[in-house]
Amino acid sequence: MRFMRLDDVAEELGVTVSLVRNLVKTGELPAIQVGGRGMWRVEREDFEQYIQRQREAAQAAAAKYREENDVELDA
Repeated sequence: MRFMRLDDVAEELGVTVSLVRNLVKTGELPAIQVGGRGMWRVEREDFEQYIQRQREAAQAAAAKYREENDVELDA
């Protein structure tokens, strides 16, 4: 499937459709409007890139926290 509906995106992320609409509105998650009012689609590739950006941001935040708080990970 090349395009995803916003409710499909929300389900995969485990969030509300309202939150996904906000991500689209702010440009954080690229989407295109098709057909009538409120019919948005997200390309699968854009969705995967969004997830990757979120993962990288979370890893960077965790690394910064560990550095600032002198936390070591157990091996």
